[in-house]
Amino acid sequence: MSTAQTFSVPTRLREEANTEIKMTIRCMALVLILALAIPALPQTAPPPNPCLAPEQKQLDFWVGEWSLTWPSDKPGTLDHGTNTIRRILDGCVVEENFSAESSGHLRGRSVSLFEPQSGKWKQTWVDNEGSYLDFNGQFENGQMILMRSATQNGQPTLQRMVFKNITPNEFDWSWESSSDRGKTWQVNWPIHYKRKN
Repeated sequence: MSTAQTFSVPTRLREEANTEIKMTIRCMALVLILALAIPALPQTAPPPNPCLAPEQKQLDFWVGEWSLTWPSDKPGTLDHGTNTIRRILDGCVVEENFSAESSGHLRGRSVSLFEPQSGKWKQTWVDNEGSYLDFNGQFENGQMILMRSATQNGQPTLQRMVFKNITPNEFDWSWESSSDRGKTWQVNWPIHYKRKN
């Protein structure tokens, strides 16, 4: 074996080792540069949480346990029911659980949500009579009004719920309809809410 051959293997190993060390140093330098550069990149703010919109608080007056009364079919008497309203889904949704109790068989639920894109409240109601009703509306002039278009007896009709005379422990609610495109309204079902103690 010649002397040149004896020294060629260690020289090649040293060259390969030097190349690996140089590559490792370059990779570490690149990682360090990237790590320092990332905080300098513009950060995009997360989108605003729609559940924190100030309008979300407009239905807070409704949240709680309520005793309800409304005129009975028998003159001079009242029917009674209950309604439990609570915030669900991280406070984004207002859930209603209505019961006519012994006054009738009606049981129903609704979910309400403020939609920032439209600037409106949306509510969906379902009940044990097979009803599905969807509403849009807003809070103005001290009243929450949620409205929908419907057809009754083949005629276009507007229907609405009006929350009014609102105080911390009582308010009035009415189910109303209009057959003249909202020029006049007929109250079909007035309910008085009183907060349970």
